[in-house]
Amino acid sequence: MAFGMLGPVGAEAKTTLKFGHLGNEDNVWHKASLKFAEEAAKRTNGEIEVKVFPNEQLGKETDLIKGIQLGTVDFTITGESLQNWAPAAALLAVPYAIRDFDHLDKVVNGPVGEKIAQAIEEKTQLKPLAYFARGPRELTSNRPIKTPADLDGLKLRVPNVPLFVKVWEALGAKPTPMAFSEVFTSLQNHTIDAQENPLALIKSGSFNEVQKYVNQTDHVLSWIYLVGGSKKLARLPEAQQKAIMEAAKAAQAYERGLFLQDEEQIAADLKAKGMEFVASDKAAFAAKAQQAVVSSLPAEIKPLYDEILTVK
Repeated sequence: MAFGMLGPVGAEAKTTLKFGHLGNEDNVWHKASLKFAEEAAKRTNGEIEVKVFPNEQLGKETDLIKGIQLGTVDFTITGESLQNWAPAAALLAVPYAIRDFDHLDKVVNGPVGEKIAQAIEEKTQLKPLAYFARGPRELTSNRPIKTPADLDGLKLRVPNVPLFVKVWEALGAKPTPMAFSEVFTSLQNHTIDAQENPLALIKSGSFNEVQKYVNQTDHVLSWIYLVGGSKKLARLPEAQQKAIMEAAKAAQAYERGLFLQDEEQIAADLKAKGMEFVASDKAAFAAKAQQAVVSSLPAEIKPLYDEILTVK
């Protein structure tokens, strides 16, 4: 799509805004970003032009966050990485806090979601405009894992997130923090027995070649925000601010449809490649993990975590 062609001829003076993110051109986040740009142009008669830069063209996630704070970038997609600035952002990816997508929508759209978004904006000057659900993290292995007892002694790669390490230790596994780029080889040479990631990364990492089972633990159901720079947005005319908010919500709805289709397709692809999906006892995992989660969360965000659990 040629973004320079979006507005009608003779439109008002154009404001060009930069949107950088980490996904590639096939990623649903990129498709949603293009939808956001299209809607922003349409709703402002071409006065707002959003230029989208995928593949870390404008920098890695931390660079993009800092770029928005400095005013050199205007929008990005980010989530729990913001906890370096705003501790409440850690709640975007807490094991067994979110039960399912219905619960996620109620949390994010309700009072607790508003408090998290407000805390992020106050601490980072990044304003959450929309949110995208992320695929649940699942455990892959070469033996079926139905209950926490099946984890006994399992050498499991986790990202370098202290909370994840503590939770898997509490569940009975032997978690090992490791860069994603090292996981395939480590599974191949049996340095580790298992790893955990959303289905999209299980597929793109070709883990089907070295792992037999996808154990549906759904241990982290999380979301991520499309954010804009508070200061830059506040300087725009009110009608344009409103149009950008509406464009973000349109992109959110569009992304959800793509995301659900994508999850279904990836699961079918992994099954076709020989992986078996195992129904794990999520309630047993959640119960055993809870104490490790509670003891790992900073005191200032525990009340918000408790609120998430009580949302029906």
